[in-house]
Amino acid sequence: METELTPVALLALLHEVEASLGRERRARWAARVCDLDLIASGDAVLPDAETLRALMTLGPEHAGAAPAPERLILPHPRMQERAFVLAPLADIAPDWRHPLTGRSVSEMLAALPEAARTEVEIVE
Repeated sequence: METELTPVALLALLHEVEASLGRERRARWAARVCDLDLIASGDAVLPDAETLRALMTLGPEHAGAAPAPERLILPHPRMQERAFVLAPLADIAPDWRHPLTGRSVSEMLAALPEAARTEVEIVE
């Protein structure tokens, strides 16, 4: 989508939409009615490349132990590991490139294990 909102303002709007649908932010990874995420915003890197690189190097087993970020992090530091993010993104922006790795959405999706890719069902 295109917007004139800053990434921070867009995330605030997404949180408002979630709240209007009944989402309550009480515990990290709790069951929720709705979950809207801002995965990327053009070639923005927030808060900075060093922080993003550090978060990207955490293995999945450690990522859950990290405290919830207090500020927006873009692109999402785990997006390259998640078929449920990359498969639908590949339908709308297959050529978008990660600003730090330079890899396209299609390349990141193809790099995932086949089992992970086939677990994602795209409903049209």
